[in-house]
Amino acid sequence: MAKTNFAYEKRQRELEKKKKQEEKARRKAELKNNPGLAQEGEEDLAEGETSGLAPDDDD
Repeated sequence: MAKTNFAYEKRQRELEKKKKQEEKARRKAELKNNPGLAQEGEEDLAEGETSGLAPDDDD
């Protein structure tokens, strides 16, 4: 029976975590550079709009 490669799995989790952190830092920097975008995003959420995607129609 094959042995599980825990080191590989751990590395994949670490890479995914790093990717998420970089994405968050990028979004945060973008909002810092463009304060108008942050206000627009907050207004959209207050109005109940989601991420601008059309709802799925399940016909």
